[in-house]
Amino acid sequence: MHIATDLHHIPDRQDRHAPEIPHLTPTQIKVMRCVHSGLLNKQIAYELGMAEATVKVHMTALMRKLNVRNRTQVAIAAGHFGWMRATLSHAAD
Repeated sequence: MHIATDLHHIPDRQDRHAPEIPHLTPTQIKVMRCVHSGLLNKQIAYELGMAEATVKVHMTALMRKLNVRNRTQVAIAAGHFGWMRATLSHAAD
């Protein structure tokens, strides 16, 4: 096994460079805020006045842009990149 060797490739918290923040549309930010709040796709659709299928399209785009696999990871990424604090005013546009 190469566990010891693989551990050398794990960066320390202090050594990490700030990750590149992907560009999101205002609607994607709104969807992400709703996901972060724990809403289901149907609830997000109602909240934002769009079809549930449209929410799913935005979720797919979010997961692709954030390089994550599920909605929980989308919510975590929102906090990690600071979108929940820094872009709340932009998402209201």
